[in-house]
Amino acid sequence: MTVRSPACRSCGAPLTTTFCDLGMSPPSNAYLTADALRAAEAFFPLHAWVCGECFLVQLEQFQSPAEIFSEYAYFSSMSDSWLSHCKAYAEGAIARLALGPAQQVVEIASNDGYLLQFFHARGIPVLGIEPAANVAKHAEARGIRSVVRFFGAQTARDLVAQGTRADLLIGNNVLAHVPDLNDFIAGLALLLAPAGTINMEFPHLLRLMAENQFDTIYHEHFSYLSLLAVRTAFARHGLEVFDVDEVPTHGGSLRIHARHAADLTRPVGPRVHALVAREIAAGLDTLAAYGAFDEQVKATKRALLAFLIDAKRAGKRIAGYGAAAKGNTLLNYCGIRADFLDYVVDRSPHKQGKFLPGTHLPILAPDELARTRPDYVLILPWNIAAEVTEQMAHVRSWGGKFVVPIPRVTVLA
Repeated sequence: MTVRSPACRSCGAPLTTTFCDLGMSPPSNAYLTADALRAAEAFFPLHAWVCGECFLVQLEQFQSPAEIFSEYAYFSSMSDSWLSHCKAYAEGAIARLALGPAQQVVEIASNDGYLLQFFHARGIPVLGIEPAANVAKHAEARGIRSVVRFFGAQTARDLVAQGTRADLLIGNNVLAHVPDLNDFIAGLALLLAPAGTINMEFPHLLRLMAENQFDTIYHEHFSYLSLLAVRTAFARHGLEVFDVDEVPTHGGSLRIHARHAADLTRPVGPRVHALVAREIAAGLDTLAAYGAFDEQVKATKRALLAFLIDAKRAGKRIAGYGAAAKGNTLLNYCGIRADFLDYVVDRSPHKQGKFLPGTHLPILAPDELARTRPDYVLILPWNIAAEVTEQMAHVRSWGGKFVVPIPRVTVLA
């Protein structure tokens, strides 16, 4: 039997090299109601490949963006640390680019207005482009003008025809969510004003590999991005990355600064050259560097299960914190269900009362921890562990301990 290889979403080359195979998993944000627990769930391969030509790490597409994002359960404003990060970014961008009432800021995947609110408060015109109507209405309530559409070349053409060009074009954690990468980047080039700036944030593949962040692989993340792969994709559409910031969010992310290649007023800076050199030194321009990651992931699974088995044998009670997409990847890959975790808590009222996909663990309000007093709280969104342990410090009052699973199982003191 001949199995046809998937094609790279950036350069079109056949994908033949495995980066990480996490088996079959349900969509990470497909939270279930009680009535749905007895129905069949859809599971799809969670198999990440690396392109041997442009070195983009990616999943195959099994669902359309409309199926994943049209009704979305993630509200960005639920994380205090993320809001602080965004406020600091907005203040820096306003100063750096001298933004004022004469400029236009556009954000793609603007969610509930979590970021644009900081520009709006300074009197700067803003526009959010958000495909999830349930989330966009919260942005509108904040006074953030929002267009409920998926972004691509056609959306950009329509906005330009209406007189909109972006002096600052922002995308936080959206570039990785795009199945048609070339159409999306073509839209960026169309919407960007001639002297405008693009800022895109995305988790850095180099950090994912170095710190074993395999649980950030899930179906709505179609791509896993290095600076090398992003520069190649942007250059194909006449855009050039001229600067880059390394930021701590989501376990280590990049914020790229890009412009039209024809705009020569801002030369490519030393941080771009230095980071490209680091990625090359780490082997991200050859397939050999990607080969060992799959075995590293399997070892992490075995270590987490060993910890949980020992804890349960000792009669310990374990709860989870955070009904996050990364947690769903981890729990489903490791086969962690009610035999290990009693429940999961989450601050978002949009998730409370529902159940995790695949594992069917109930999602409860955080005050359930004080009521049941588990011995361990497994922090699934490990990237905000400091925020969680501060907010839930009372867990320690009954001797409870926090556990983070990534990059390795660690019981926090």
